Amino acid sequence: MFVANVKDMEKLEMNGPGINNAFKQVLIGPEQGWQDYVMRLITLRSNGNSPKHQHPWPHINFIVSGNGILYMNGQEYPIKAGSIAYVPNNIEHQYINTSTEDLSFICIVPKEGEK
Repeated sequence: MFVANVKDMEKLEMNGPGINNAFKQVLIGPEQGWQDYVMRLITLRSNGNSPKHQHPWPHINFIVSGNGILYMNGQEYPIKAGSIAYVPNNIEHQYINTSTEDLSFICIVPKEGEK
């Protein structure tokens, strides 16, 4: 059993080529008892983005706040609070904040996707 508040959870700045103003909080995963998956909260601040990348696991996303673009497989999809997305494995993708407010989204991946 696990109960917490996101405000009390560690927020880590994400670093690497092509990453700008991006932060991650691991909400639930193996350490909290969910053995096979990890639920994260990703926050892209103003002018923030993830790198354009692909990997062998899928993403399940729910946009919590803000506005942006999900670039996926050569197309741009507008996203905003309430949007949902499924990014299949091995598909090139990128999240881009297009507003001055934070773009935050839940991202669920298999545990091998949390590195």
